[in-house]
Amino acid sequence: MTDEISQLLKALRLRAIADMLDTELSNAEKQEMSYQELLSRLLRAQWHHHQQSALEWRIDRAKLPEKWTLETFPFKQQPGVSQRQIRAFAELDFVAKAENIVLIGPTGVGKTGLASALLLKALQNGHRGLFIRAQDLFDEMYASLADRSSRKLVTSLARIELLVIDEMGYLNLRPEQTNIFFKLMEDRYRRRATIITTNLEFDEWHQFLGNKPLVEALLSRLLHQCHTVHINGPSLREPQNASNARPLQKPKSGARANTDDAKTAQNASPSEDVSRT
Repeated sequence: MTDEISQLLKALRLRAIADMLDTELSNAEKQEMSYQELLSRLLRAQWHHHQQSALEWRIDRAKLPEKWTLETFPFKQQPGVSQRQIRAFAELDFVAKAENIVLIGPTGVGKTGLASALLLKALQNGHRGLFIRAQDLFDEMYASLADRSSRKLVTSLARIELLVIDEMGYLNLRPEQTNIFFKLMEDRYRRRATIITTNLEFDEWHQFLGNKPLVEALLSRLLHQCHTVHINGPSLREPQNASNARPLQKPKSGARANTDDAKTAQNASPSEDVSRT
């Protein structure tokens, strides 16, 4: 490879081609490869590199906190979760249809892990997403009041294809924060999908959000196209279950992740209470 070609590839950011060009040229000469076949091999490698880089960027921007993926989530240790239903969610129809998922259950049953795993699956399939804890979200909303950037914050969050809000619970909120949150959910209504994890039933939300009429309007929008999953099972944070979580592996790039194994997943367990509103 000449210096001129090297500089051009660098300027065009064709890193994968630059890394393999000398080897591929040598192979092409030995195998009497056609120009079209050589070009196809180089472009295919560059495309895969681009896909992998884009995926890594989306994962980094999403701020995923959890160790579990759908492949490593300990379904056998959590009878309160229907593996079939979760894997059906992983087909991502709810993202395309802008439907919501609310996971309700006590601390430690795997709500955050499942939400993170579904978000990762969406990222693998080219969607942009963000994971944020409810406390951090409302802190950002409060801070936006000082510099009058609330509209900018809401607009930014409303554009995200899949937003995961974790640990909606007993928070000490001001009325202004509740108003901004209502505006966010109103802007996402029937446009973008949202996953929320909480340990509170819906009729308890007014206890921390206040303004009961506004909360009722909020829930009306949230639950209009929503899958509500109650998880009634043991805590996964016991010492004997610690070995079930494995580090998150960077997924391979490529076409849409395969979720056909949903057809062979386990049936819903008797201990799960699932409703759709």
